[in-house]
Amino acid sequence: MSAFAQRIARIWYDGAPVPWWLRSLVPVYRGLRAAHLAPYRIGLRRAARVAAPVIVVGNLTAGGSGKTPLAIALAENLRLHGFRPGVVSRGYGGSERGPLLLDDLPDPRRVGDEPCVIRRRAGVEVAIGRDRARAAALLLDRGVNVVIADDGLQHVALARDLEICVVDGQRRFGNGRLLPAGPLREPLARLESIPFRVCNGGAAQAGEIPMRLVGDVAVPVQRAALTRPLDAFAGQRVHAVAAIGNPERFFLSLRAHGIEVVPHPFPDHHAFAAADLAFGDGAPVLMTEKDAVKCVAFADAHHWCVPVRAELPVSFFDDVVERLRALKAP
Repeated sequence: MSAFAQRIARIWYDGAPVPWWLRSLVPVYRGLRAAHLAPYRIGLRRAARVAAPVIVVGNLTAGGSGKTPLAIALAENLRLHGFRPGVVSRGYGGSERGPLLLDDLPDPRRVGDEPCVIRRRAGVEVAIGRDRARAAALLLDRGVNVVIADDGLQHVALARDLEICVVDGQRRFGNGRLLPAGPLREPLARLESIPFRVCNGGAAQAGEIPMRLVGDVAVPVQRAALTRPLDAFAGQRVHAVAAIGNPERFFLSLRAHGIEVVPHPFPDHHAFAAADLAFGDGAPVLMTEKDAVKCVAFADAHHWCVPVRAELPVSFFDDVVERLRALKAP
């Protein structure tokens, strides 16, 4: 992580003073956001609606908060209830503008890392594109009857039926300021209009649904069929690699298993090269699943992936299913 990124993190989350030049840019961000929303508010543009219910999974803050694991858990649960869910994503970090339906072996350099993880883990149809309505139409052509929009809370061009906001239970909303003085993409008042607020880790507050990310096995990056208990690395010194919104969450999860962690944080969605993982000492390298999909071509026997699964109350999924069925009722 660069020195600048570390300084921003201290300002946003650790109580460091906000410099005048960041405060002065907040009205610029607010104005750009208002200009983007204005055509929808005055009726010059309408959000595109697709012929299936749309569930948006997003957050109010910049960076990761656990949206992708929740989208995977939601897709898996909806399938158990008889739905045919599919996921639409912008494909951030990839070169493809779309719309594009992912095949069984998608290239993360083209379509982004998170869509690749969702396709591999959930086994559902995934489409990417900057025009998410057109991408969602590709899903419907494949028989999808519920669309999950991964990281789409601020994407007003796509109409939605349900919204889910994921909150980082450790960092919450930082200093509570709008970008770039703070991490907020939207004012906190936006939460009042969101029916489902999911708290990832930490202590869930009133009205929030608790979610826990569980990662208890390690998988060789090149041989995904094999697994090893994460506790098998207890007492060992390992290099921990994370290019996610909050790398420290991954490092803490490894330390909780008694692993001696040498942390290597990278910017979110970092495009890895072999040199990034060449630490020169032969120690195991543990990385997130989102990072592993970008390292398959040059990984070796020392490189392990730690997949996580989202655990939430059954009542949360039941509530989502009930709302979906109410939407479909005549």
